[in-house]
Amino acid sequence: MNIALNRRNFFVASAAAGAGLMLAETLNAAPSKTQLRKAMIGAPEEGTLKTWKAAGFDGIETTKWYVPPREAAASRELAESLGMQIHSVLFGWGNLNGGAAAMAEGVSQMQTALRAAQAYGAATVLYVPCQIGGVPIPEPHQLDIRFNTKSGHLRQVVAGNNAKYQKYIDAHNHAVDACSEGVRKLIPAAEKAQVVIAIENVWNNLWLKPDLFANFVASFQSPWVRGYFDIGNHVKYAPPQDWIAALDKLLVKCHVKDFKLGPRRPAGGDFCNIRQGSVDWPAVRKALDKIGYNGWMTIEGGDLSLQENSKRLDLIIAGK
Repeated sequence: MNIALNRRNFFVASAAAGAGLMLAETLNAAPSKTQLRKAMIGAPEEGTLKTWKAAGFDGIETTKWYVPPREAAASRELAESLGMQIHSVLFGWGNLNGGAAAMAEGVSQMQTALRAAQAYGAATVLYVPCQIGGVPIPEPHQLDIRFNTKSGHLRQVVAGNNAKYQKYIDAHNHAVDACSEGVRKLIPAAEKAQVVIAIENVWNNLWLKPDLFANFVASFQSPWVRGYFDIGNHVKYAPPQDWIAALDKLLVKCHVKDFKLGPRRPAGGDFCNIRQGSVDWPAVRKALDKIGYNGWMTIEGGDLSLQENSKRLDLIIAGK
């Protein structure tokens, strides 16, 4: 509701009812927004934690997934003493579709990462379960994906004849099956550690549309498997706000990154510093509000100063 007062009425109202103006102010206030916390990616060392805290950050996502629990617990104690939180562990790339030996190694490594995350006090381990390539793949603007919601298998990736892309469809469906098998093997370890397996989709040629990715994450029907969304990674496939809407309550963490689409959108482009690309940040903020996301916004990449990163992330959180 907007209340327009001309100059004369303003003074009359001010003199007559200050309390009334306070009430009107309350009624006109913007709806409360979800609470977002600021982080970056790095190693949880004292100098880093102190500097980031002074710059306005709340936490860190560590890349040191391989450390023993005792070392991770010491890092947690250090971070908490400085008013910081190690909120996530970045494991990164897996190879669950690489055969039996790769599957066994991948599961073992992720179990190590989950134990470390528990000791860090982290809520999540970021995991990219596999990737595919070496076959013809449609350009983003060509995609017309249809899939089986029960199996997650692709039926088509473009309209019309899909013969050119059959090898991609086959590789994608094999990867979905292998990733499903591997992640299911990890769920007991995640539950024991009370740490979420946060699946991220990172230019791995898989799950190229929001509903396809959300369907895969949802297929586990487990609170210990959710989605980690990188806001800049899939701009060329669909607007970030569409990915956020599709994931909805499955979204557990966000990476903050930007991407500048090329002049022949959406065929190409380049990553860039946040707020310098094609991401509609106010739309992203609204989408996060709409799904009720209260969580971390972790900057990844770029070459801005610490202070500039903090300033720009503040603007994003403010919906600007």
